[in-house]
Amino acid sequence: MNRRLFIVTAAGLAHGQDRRQGPAPPVPEAIRNLKPMTAGIQPITAAERRGRIEKARRLMQANRIDAVVAESGSTLFYYTGARQIGGAWILPATGEPVWVVAESQAARALSGDVRTFAEADGPYKRMAQALGGKRVGIEERVRFAVYDGLRKELPAAVFVSADPVTVGCRVTKSPAELALMKRANDITIEAYRAAFAAMREGMTQREFGANIAAAYRALGVQGFAMAIFGKYTAFPHGSITPQQLHEGDMVLVDDGCAVEGYQSDITRTTVFGKPTARQRQVWDIERKAQDAALAAAKRGATCESVDAAARKVITDAGFGPGYKLPGLPHRTGHGIGLDGHEWTYLVKGNTTRLRPGMVFSNEPTIAIYGEFGVRLEDCMYITESGARMFTKQSPAIDQPFG
Repeated sequence: MNRRLFIVTAAGLAHGQDRRQGPAPPVPEAIRNLKPMTAGIQPITAAERRGRIEKARRLMQANRIDAVVAESGSTLFYYTGARQIGGAWILPATGEPVWVVAESQAARALSGDVRTFAEADGPYKRMAQALGGKRVGIEERVRFAVYDGLRKELPAAVFVSADPVTVGCRVTKSPAELALMKRANDITIEAYRAAFAAMREGMTQREFGANIAAAYRALGVQGFAMAIFGKYTAFPHGSITPQQLHEGDMVLVDDGCAVEGYQSDITRTTVFGKPTARQRQVWDIERKAQDAALAAAKRGATCESVDAAARKVITDAGFGPGYKLPGLPHRTGHGIGLDGHEWTYLVKGNTTRLRPGMVFSNEPTIAIYGEFGVRLEDCMYITESGARMFTKQSPAIDQPFG
């Protein structure tokens, strides 16, 4: 029998769709019966956001940064609760934060020090007036054009990375953030459970991805999926090649959703039908590698030591060595929070030490080109006594949810 593997990943539904296929079948009953899981969610409070700003100021002082510049995106949302701004947000080491926005944006519900500019003039003079300081921290997603405009307006200023401030704040999560991430992960498991229940012979990756997205909507959130079958599952980010699901195929689902902006990222691998001895063997090695990473993720351990622990299991089983294929070709995990991939990475060469509140994906992979790939992924958070998963791990290849 031609045994192939099926993947749905977080990279997005469009990557896994065959656009030449017709419309997807109706939403299955298992998904229609889902109910929203958003009741009782507690958003981040204004008080917590104020505390984040005060922590940022302490880090600014420690790193001799006079002001930080941010534009639209997750860092802006982290500090202010706003995601989009037609201009910039400036946090000085002392004094009130400044919004520099186009005159057309002035009517928005922005509080505090709001300074406008005519769009014909551009924002840089107004931003330069608000900055004033000699050392300006640029948040990592600020556009080069903004940096260049400020550099011309402030030729005597020193521009540095704002990472010691923004990453210094965001890399460790508060109890409220962890609670939101826990809910996102719980919702993801329920979406998967319903989608797996709707698997059928001959379904396309487009249909499976659409079922995942529909399950998320029914559960009250937005999420995405990419689906891949067969030998293409050995590619960590999948393939657009059209495939269909058949008896004996392995099924791997990897994606996530957001709750109040906070992300989940989970992978489950199983078989559509009865697993072969080879499928079960590789799956079991992968689970042992995930266990090894979890056990190694202790307070004070380095990020690279967690990667090494998972990789040793896979190498000892005859794969690799190192990052070579067949084996684990990528990092064991990544930070996660308001962005699906955040600082810092569980990868060779990263000597950052783990501390309570950090959150990572734990996703060692075994990729075997021409055959299949297997990935198990749960998000783990660091505590004083070690790492804990938000969700229960899969106990066996034929029991993706226990």
